[in-house]
Amino acid sequence: MPHITLEYSANLEEKVDLQALCDHLRAEAATIDALPMPGLRVRAIRCDHYSIADGDPKHAFIDISVRLRAGRSDAVKQDATERLFQAAKAFLEPVLTTSSLAFSLEMRDIDPELSPKTGTIRDHLGKA
Repeated sequence: MPHITLEYSANLEEKVDLQALCDHLRAEAATIDALPMPGLRVRAIRCDHYSIADGDPKHAFIDISVRLRAGRSDAVKQDATERLFQAAKAFLEPVLTTSSLAFSLEMRDIDPELSPKTGTIRDHLGKA
């Protein structure tokens, strides 16, 4: 954990390098102790069908969802939320200042009792 998912309106692809944004958020998340690097997963999901505000196609959105295993304090989650939001906002600043963009981020806990996991990523870190 955590999972960072970006849902975005398809019209953003003309204005934002989404792969670079995913990499930017992964790099920022890796600096946050509460978000262990081996568990980081960042992905972007393009939404082809959407309708925003008054329906004008110039409007765009990006909604970032951060899901992580429960157990961190509210203060730790608030700090991580703010750091990820500010990192994304700085990356998106050129679009925010020139375009119609709705931008949001939400962090949610995953109940470990209802979310079994397994994986081998840690076994392969640093190996060629």
